[in-house]
Amino acid sequence: MHVHNSPSRYGSVAKVFHWLTALLILSLIPLGQYSTYLADMIRLADGAPDQGLVSRTIFLFSLHKSLGVAVFFVALLRILWAVSQRKPGLLNGDNRPEALAAETVHYLLYGSLVIVPLTGWVHHAATTGFAPIWWPFGQSLPFVAKDEALAELSTTLHYIFQWVLVGAVALHVAGAFKHHVIDKDATLRRMLPGDTHGQPSEAQPGHFVPLIAALGIWALVLIGASSLGWFSGGAHSHDHDHSHEHSQGVTDTSSSSMSTTETSAQGGWMVDTGTLSLRVIQMGSEVVGSFADWSADISYEDAPDTTGKHGGVTVTVAIASLEMGSVSDQAKGTGYLDAAAFPEAVFKADLIEEDGQMLARGTLTLKGQSMPLDLPFTLDIQDDVARAKGQIEVNRLDFAIGEPGEGTVAFGVSIGFDLTATRAR
Repeated sequence: MHVHNSPSRYGSVAKVFHWLTALLILSLIPLGQYSTYLADMIRLADGAPDQGLVSRTIFLFSLHKSLGVAVFFVALLRILWAVSQRKPGLLNGDNRPEALAAETVHYLLYGSLVIVPLTGWVHHAATTGFAPIWWPFGQSLPFVAKDEALAELSTTLHYIFQWVLVGAVALHVAGAFKHHVIDKDATLRRMLPGDTHGQPSEAQPGHFVPLIAALGIWALVLIGASSLGWFSGGAHSHDHDHSHEHSQGVTDTSSSSMSTTETSAQGGWMVDTGTLSLRVIQMGSEVVGSFADWSADISYEDAPDTTGKHGGVTVTVAIASLEMGSVSDQAKGTGYLDAAAFPEAVFKADLIEEDGQMLARGTLTLKGQSMPLDLPFTLDIQDDVARAKGQIEVNRLDFAIGEPGEGTVAFGVSIGFDLTATRAR
């Protein structure tokens, strides 16, 4: 079999790219639809989701995304190969309307094979909460920040263009069977194994008009989606990635955002800015969330008292303020933090210095469970402005959070804070 194309037949490389792409696409479409169906089952279920179903759904979405990345690179290689080769001419190029339609579909296919996986990958990189990609490139993309607006835009584009791709595939398949069954020519056979030739017609449609037609179709689709309000948060059920992320419990890869705090001056210090975050390992990936509503009553003196205490702190956290992107509701739901039944977490501690290390030694009460906790932290005070930063890992099972196994979420949960406070006068 010849490697390169000729004017009348396709070479082996073009055939491999064609059928590999077909296999990937025909696997991705039902896989994405089935994964979305499972995610909807989890999202609509009463009570804590079945962890076996959650794990299976995450697995299927990870498979879907990983295959999508594969499609992206296969499509790029296929396009590079195609532009380096002479494309065999159409056998019915003298039928101008049909030939123009066929070439337009080819442009829609090539463009969609790049746009659809790329927009899905951008959504994955920009969103907070996801099933990880099984790929050596990690979970982020260059120049793609964690941004929910970008995530929403990219997932809308992903949904729109996936249907353009589905339509183009359907037309392409229908055209191939029309040539094979009705026209009885060699169009389909030229792409099958073997060395089948087909004599192209003298007239060919060219590239300019089909390219403009494909661009026009993409533009019309975007205009239609915009008119339906899809780019302004309108009601539509397109986001399979958001649906699946609602099934994952605790998942995120963003850096925690700045938390707003309300701090009493009664303790002697006012928190100016601060972040309260938590980190877990989910499906092998580090995930991060932050609380937007928490308060800290802080008392601290430079010199310790007779018991060795510099002061004390009481931190009250509104569990419902947890921000974890598209999985926030599930993380705060039954089986996890259960914000409805346990709306607050409280950490009450003495501030002491032990062996040159500052410690907040006290008790953390979370989800109705109280556990002793020594939280180490660094403290730097300059001109009545203090910067404090600390982190500690706890076992989520001590607070009855999540399933008893580590199949989805690891036992260890890292709690961290970073704040700046001013001494009250």
